[in-house]
Amino acid sequence: MSRLNATFERLAADGLKALIPYITAGFPQAQLTVPIMHAMVGAGADVIELGVPFSDPMADGPVIQRANEHALAAGIRLRDVLDQVREFRRSDAGTPVVLMGYANPIERMGTVPFLERAQEAGVDGVIVVDYPPEECDEFARAARECGIAPIFLLAPTSTEQRIGKVLALASGYVYYVSLKGITGGTLDRDDVVRRVAAIKSRTALPIGIGFGIRDGETARAVAQAGDAVIIGTRMIQLL
Repeated sequence: MSRLNATFERLAADGLKALIPYITAGFPQAQLTVPIMHAMVGAGADVIELGVPFSDPMADGPVIQRANEHALAAGIRLRDVLDQVREFRRSDAGTPVVLMGYANPIERMGTVPFLERAQEAGVDGVIVVDYPPEECDEFARAARECGIAPIFLLAPTSTEQRIGKVLALASGYVYYVSLKGITGGTLDRDDVVRRVAAIKSRTALPIGIGFGIRDGETARAVAQAGDAVIIGTRMIQLL
């Protein structure tokens, strides 16, 4: 059983929801990424989303964009992110790590070499924001063959057809984008609860809810609907 599946099953058995913090690899300093990952686990993180720095992170708001720019200026590239996961695994064999980023760095490395190196480093899942599910069958299949969960985004604007396609391809969990816009915006809690309930009626996959969650009150509200709460912009602001 994968680390992701084992984590969600354990939490569900205990009646708990997953806490998934996001950080950008290399921010604020490269040598701090792995210590921050360990600190987050020590503080209660169940899964870590590690952002791969990219020059045009189209889904991200200004806070995470600036973190990407900072990390790139410091020379952090995809190979460095994989090295950081490998270092993290030396003393944490159990916490799932999901890479979140964009297609260009993967295409530059090559999808097969990337998946092979990610598997060797100890990556459990990958979110590629600009790999649409309609064009991603081959990548999703190759990822699963490497034991890496291909995780896809759904949004308030997702059509019934798009939801069906994502649920057919995805594994690990589904990332529900809680608002129409970029990271760090303001969400409509009632709309999130309603839409996530509709998605959950169609799949046994856990649903993680992210974008716009910045405090405990909001986290508790959306956790009633989903299986995981994903917090990114607020983490970067704190760092």
